[in-house]
Amino acid sequence: TNIGQQTNTTITTARLPQTNTPHNPRVVPTIFMGNSKPSNTTARLMLLFVHSAACFRRAAFVSGFSATSQKAASLLTSSTSSSRWRTSNDVITGPSNVVATTSWKSARFMSSGTEADEKTEEEKAAMKAAREARKAEKERQKAEKAAKKAAQEAAAEEANRIHEVTYLSLSEQDSYEAMGDMSTVMSRSRSGRQFVNVADISGDDSAAATKKHGPGEKVWLRGRVSSIRVKGGSCFLVLRQNSFDTIQACFFKDKENPDFSAKMIKYLKSLTTESVVDMEGIISPADVRSCSIQNAELAITRIHAVSKADAMLPFLVEDAARSEKEVEESQNTDRPFPRLGQELRLDHRWLDLRAPANNAIMRIQSAVCQLFRESLYEQGFVEIHTPKLIAGESESGAGVFTTDYFGTTACLAQSPQLYKQMAISSDLERVFEIGPVFRAENSHTRRHLCEFTGLDLEMAIHEHYMETLEVVHKMFKHIFENLETRYKRELEVIRTQYDSEPVAFTDEPCVL
Repeated sequence: TNIGQQTNTTITTARLPQTNTPHNPRVVPTIFMGNSKPSNTTARLMLLFVHSAACFRRAAFVSGFSATSQKAASLLTSSTSSSRWRTSNDVITGPSNVVATTSWKSARFMSSGTEADEKTEEEKAAMKAAREARKAEKERQKAEKAAKKAAQEAAAEEANRIHEVTYLSLSEQDSYEAMGDMSTVMSRSRSGRQFVNVADISGDDSAAATKKHGPGEKVWLRGRVSSIRVKGGSCFLVLRQNSFDTIQACFFKDKENPDFSAKMIKYLKSLTTESVVDMEGIISPADVRSCSIQNAELAITRIHAVSKADAMLPFLVEDAARSEKEVEESQNTDRPFPRLGQELRLDHRWLDLRAPANNAIMRIQSAVCQLFRESLYEQGFVEIHTPKLIAGESESGAGVFTTDYFGTTACLAQSPQLYKQMAISSDLERVFEIGPVFRAENSHTRRHLCEFTGLDLEMAIHEHYMETLEVVHKMFKHIFENLETRYKRELEVIRTQYDSEPVAFTDEPCVL
């Protein structure tokens, strides 16, 4: 038991597993002290294959030695200048008091060059077949997994797909999805929905007294998407009717119904500005400064796109609605507003007329014709309709457009003057006409009179030309006064972009 009294140490090899299983052999040297047999106190040194004495010395790592075996290991791994290990064949000599011998009888090393390791063709074929079978099994499992994943993705996509909606009946509304593009209108049925005007919605509790739709009421609206903003689980949308009636609509994520909310948010994101939509919502009081309806908003319950607009438009309606002064003042800022030239506006007139002021101008034009008729009807006039394709010039002082009329030259009417005079001679006495006028006047400006709408009247005079002045004065007064009262809102919209002042009239003609 005293390592100092031993004269030799025998190192033999034992078979240990390469892995954690007890099957594959590994050569691990085992130290026996003297001629004694192995005991439980024998230390097992995990050594790398020894190519040199230096490697042998460095490879002596000891784990769980007894006191005796630890001393033996220290002697084996000592490498002082006075004591060097020497190797010769299978004998390792060290200091004079220790001799280490190796026994390789029980050691078996795997070698590819031995006959025992060679495989027959049948064995090789069997091994190859086994490898291919394992590979095929892996490929099958991989394909099965990919197919399963694709099926799951397809099912999820189908569940989240927003289908087209064919809205046929209000009574069957619950069977339709609450979002989705509306199918093409083919006059298949009348659904029974009652659409309301944005201008008839109010957030006041007294809405019923004013015959308007008030808080808590569910209504259907059809209009254009003026603007839309979706962020997270909320959406704010501005719906526009008649170009200048606007109302805010909103949708918020419902925690109790997350799937429905996710699909609704997804659909709202797909909507583009200027798209025409049908929307169902519940009116609720609100304070909205950016819309014409400032005391109410809609909580969206259903929405369907009737006609989707392109994502990229020639210009924005809000840019077309800005005044020249506003555009000019923005040029020196970090975000100047774009200038929209006349050519761009006229090339896309359908979009330009959606600007509130431009749309209101068309309404005022219609109002002028209506008020013109009203005044003259009250004064005993008869409306007539005269030809516009005539054989010769109406007025010799103005240029005329000519065209071919089945081999004969025809002219576009410069004025209904001749036909009005013929009507007076026919005992109609007082006549008027609203119709187109064509004059071939070459102008050097963008504004000229090649074509315009003329408001013409003709009347017989009894005694004095003041009779005509009185009729005309009364007609103009009726038009301009009623424009300020009956079409006040349209004029206000126009004056936000184009400045103007109300026209003042005396009660009687002012003759200078």
